[in-house]
Amino acid sequence: MTQSVIQAQALRKRYGGANAVDGISFEVTANECFGILGPNGAGKSTTLRMITGLTPKDGGELNLFGQPMDPANRELPLRVGVVSQDDNLDDDLSVAENLLVYGRYFGLSDAVMRPRVGELLEFAQLSDRAERPVRSLSGGMKRRLVIARSLVAEPELVILDEPTTGLDPQARHLIWQRLRALKERGITLLLTTHYMEEAAQLCDRLLILNHGRILDMGAPRALIQRHVEPEVVEIRAEGGGLDHAAFAHLPGRQVHAGDTLFCHVERAGPVFEALGDRPDLTVLARPANLEDVFLKLTGRELRD
Repeated sequence: MTQSVIQAQALRKRYGGANAVDGISFEVTANECFGILGPNGAGKSTTLRMITGLTPKDGGELNLFGQPMDPANRELPLRVGVVSQDDNLDDDLSVAENLLVYGRYFGLSDAVMRPRVGELLEFAQLSDRAERPVRSLSGGMKRRLVIARSLVAEPELVILDEPTTGLDPQARHLIWQRLRALKERGITLLLTTHYMEEAAQLCDRLLILNHGRILDMGAPRALIQRHVEPEVVEIRAEGGGLDHAAFAHLPGRQVHAGDTLFCHVERAGPVFEALGDRPDLTVLARPANLEDVFLKLTGRELRD
């Protein structure tokens, strides 16, 4: 039987009379990567803060490793590593010293930590930077160091809040590689992200959250099959601006967003046939993806 790492039942958190998290229920099992997606203000970070014990819940049940979540339980922090949105590294210390000092918070002696620091730096591909000051690192290197730091106490669960925000594609792909390596070690991952490709690349299952409520939950491919047509044709006019009425005859479910018309269809061919030769248009066909699901379920309006 698969071990349950996180169990949330009717979990709730209120701020100023409004539900930031509105009675959500989900389970994360051992050795899976579970993702939480949602627009700004959906309740993602609040959910993580309750799981890590930084924010008390206002209702429902929350268990970690079969035990009620209790910040006073000194065993739980040893089993959970946390990668916050902010790097919060100590710029006055070297790369290696950041790990060494962090280990002391868990009561780990320098004799235990020194060989472990070497292993963590090798994992993060930062061995050649061990004695460099943290301020000399690039953004991607700092994120890798924060991930390595979360592993200091050899946790069974690592929680990552938007681990690759603001990084360039090369750094993002390297971090994905490191996270997959953690999963291969048997570590369970829980992450929030704004990057749909990241969720598709890493997550075995995910839930989509909006206004504190779960809209749906499942494997990425299953969510795509459940909510959107298999193919999408994107249509843009040269110079911007589309006469929407002129495209009403096109097959499929149409969605207008800015200067683009999205036709969600079973097959892209009939759209191209209906358009004919239109050199004034830029037309792109692609498979449906998680972003299409996300926008259909949560809407396209801008969130602050």
